[in-house]
Amino acid sequence: MTNQKLSAAAMAALLTASAVNHFRNPGFYASVVPRSICRDKGGRFGVLTRSQWIQASGAIEAAAAGALLLPATRRAAATGTALMYVAFIAGHLSALECAYGERGSDREKLVHTLRLPLQLPLIRWAWSLRS
Repeated sequence: MTNQKLSAAAMAALLTASAVNHFRNPGFYASVVPRSICRDKGGRFGVLTRSQWIQASGAIEAAAAGALLLPATRRAAATGTALMYVAFIAGHLSALECAYGERGSDREKLVHTLRLPLQLPLIRWAWSLRS
């Protein structure tokens, strides 16, 4: 197995684990979905409910995982995955802002402070799978 295939399989495994967790533990992701895009939270740009956003992102991650494993779809899946991680930055910034707000807990501060910088290596890793 080439390094590229091994790296794609590792990213697919990470995405699969995350996708499964979206359905098993949706509360873990709730704070990362910005209120502004949630129909049920009075968001200006609300298209879906918070729960629907969590389910949709889990489904997208699962689809990306499968597509990364196929050479014919790997380049497109890697591009889409990198863009997905870029889009997730907005949610992580929103969650970080809430964590450091008056109702944020020390645990939320820690979790969201650690989650945000993880997006950059994930973006870079996904982008590297395009070649």
